[in-house]
Amino acid sequence: MTKRLLLSFCFFYCTTFYCNAQNKIDPKTIAGKMQWFQDAKLGIFIHAGIYSVNGIDESWSFHNKKISYADYMKQLNGFTLKKYDPAFWAGLIKESGARYAVITTKHHDGVAMYDTKMDNRDIVKASPAKMDMIKPFFEELRKREIKCGAYFSLIDWSYPDYPGFLKDSSRYDAQNDYTRWNKFRAFFQGQIKEIGDKFNPDLWWFDGDWEHSAEEWEAEKVRHIILSKNPSAIINGRLQGYGDYTTPEQNFPVTRPPYNWWELCMTVNDNWGYQQHDQNWKTPYEIISIFADAVSNGGNLLLDIGPKEDGTIPEEEINVLKELGAWNKRNGEAVFNTIAGIPQGHFYGPTTLSKDSTTLYLFVHAKTSGQIMLKGLDNKIDDITVLGNGAKLTHKVVGKISWSPVPGLVYINLPEGVQDKYITVLKLKLDKPVKLYRGQGGL
Repeated sequence: MTKRLLLSFCFFYCTTFYCNAQNKIDPKTIAGKMQWFQDAKLGIFIHAGIYSVNGIDESWSFHNKKISYADYMKQLNGFTLKKYDPAFWAGLIKESGARYAVITTKHHDGVAMYDTKMDNRDIVKASPAKMDMIKPFFEELRKREIKCGAYFSLIDWSYPDYPGFLKDSSRYDAQNDYTRWNKFRAFFQGQIKEIGDKFNPDLWWFDGDWEHSAEEWEAEKVRHIILSKNPSAIINGRLQGYGDYTTPEQNFPVTRPPYNWWELCMTVNDNWGYQQHDQNWKTPYEIISIFADAVSNGGNLLLDIGPKEDGTIPEEEINVLKELGAWNKRNGEAVFNTIAGIPQGHFYGPTTLSKDSTTLYLFVHAKTSGQIMLKGLDNKIDDITVLGNGAKLTHKVVGKISWSPVPGLVYINLPEGVQDKYITVLKLKLDKPVKLYRGQGGL
């Protein structure tokens, strides 16, 4: 995962190249295979790597010269995975409610988390772990019907024939030495074929494409390599215009991104990989509120966790996933297999709709009680219940004038004692597909 100094650039960067993808790839041709992704809403991101040994920035710590390259790579000696339990990982992800998971197969440091035949830089041959992390994890995910995603860094700052190395030094210019560049292209494309053959990912999550153009990466060829193996595979937007969806990083978009499919990738604390000094954990309420906003805007949340070098997951992350899962069990009807809600301004909070748009879900933050207002709803409300406990609520309409087409204001009475511990969801059954008044009022 990148650590750009200007985080706002992340969203611009990702969406800019997704626009290119929209120009090069007809959305109608991928709509079918994207349906599971659109319905999934929640994925779990896992940054597993040798950087967890010292608890330092993944790859960026040596690239930015916080630590020497030699000292960074010495972490291989401490990467044990002695307590790695892929069944527990997959079970926890299932419990969270997530429908897909993405794990690092190789970060920018070039250390593969599986037994690569392309070189010797992997945890099977070069670390005490002596095991492939990916295969058993994917097997456990698939037992639980969870889609499998492979993170893969196009960048490889360790490979001797990759141009980039440290932030202020490069080995060569790809434009001036295509012999070396072609050697690297054969290497990284060989690893992509290898991962496809070994693990057959449902989703590919690329990173690092900013260092070269689509032509230099041979992005169209990379897409072909993936889809020739698995035509249903989904590719994220970090392939210089040849991906299927956009993925803003850390920063939540204030307005809904103008794309068919998108996901927000975000950490549970401040870092992607495990860092023992980073104790700035997001609370379950914060994660759930971010998740609700993403779903309300037609997107997914890809929530990242960073396991330790021995394969255990920090307790704080376990707690967040369990609390998120418990909330999803109570309120999942309003989340999974839904579509984006009504436009902002009609309700002061996130909303979603059933696919036939006859059920409207309102997300009410924290311990809110009293009257909840809904504006511009040109529907009759047949029934209002609280998800999770089934409490029936009453409402009234005020300000409706018989001769005016402008609907009145809906006030829903939310009494104390029926709220969810984090976010309460109200289910409104409508008489017909939702119809909204978008005007400026009557005369």
